[in-house]
Amino acid sequence: MVKKLFSGGYVILILLILYAPIMLLVAYSFNMSREIGIWSDEWGFSLYGELIRNEDIMMTVANTFILAIVSSVLSSVLGTIGAIGMFYSKQRARKALNGITQIPIINAEIVTAISIALVCTMFAFGRSYASLLIGHVVLTFPFVVLSVMPKLKQMDNNLYEAALDLGATPTKALFTVIIPEILPGILSGFLLAINLSLDDYIITTFTKPATFDTISTYVFDAYARGGKSSSVPALRALSTIIFIFMILFVVIRYVISNRKAAKKERK
Repeated sequence: MVKKLFSGGYVILILLILYAPIMLLVAYSFNMSREIGIWSDEWGFSLYGELIRNEDIMMTVANTFILAIVSSVLSSVLGTIGAIGMFYSKQRARKALNGITQIPIINAEIVTAISIALVCTMFAFGRSYASLLIGHVVLTFPFVVLSVMPKLKQMDNNLYEAALDLGATPTKALFTVIIPEILPGILSGFLLAINLSLDDYIITTFTKPATFDTISTYVFDAYARGGKSSSVPALRALSTIIFIFMILFVVIRYVISNRKAAKKERK
């Protein structure tokens, strides 16, 4: 009994440590105080109205999601091609390519950011949307490869050989046999790439043009002024919306996975 109470209390304590600051932020998004740490007697949805009316923030949100989607699509295509190529390479070449692919993951992000900025400057890209997109693809590409490779290993290789024996061309066999088999890995890599792109600050800062902002750079610049920027209160509402969206996404994914597991058990 004591052991159960202790373990339950430990879990609750960890959850409080993790989510209490976020819950406080959610509460402040409904409070009219202009500064965190000072409560106002007025409550409501005014900050959400400010958020919608703030054209700079709305443009920043649009920039962030467009960049995340475009870079994630490119990373998913390139990562899938790279993973398939590595999987069907000779063992020695596969190990070498696998190690090279994991370097951006292990490497410090600041090193990657400075390297990309220098290379883009050398090739006359400068700090442009092209350099920003290249930076996000370099950041997310290895994670797509890591998501696709396990699905390739789980796949029955005889299916591809059977498709060729039945007269399918290598290209048709790729799209009708291999891609459907590894599609869950591609989707996982795509979602992971979007998450990494939305959250990135360092690479974005070193590669973006001066007139372009993502949510991470905009929020940092706003709070870098000591939290005195006029857009800071509206950013509390934006953070709350992002948090609620992620909670809904996790819940929906959990429900879908449980339904799939239940269907498999019935079969």
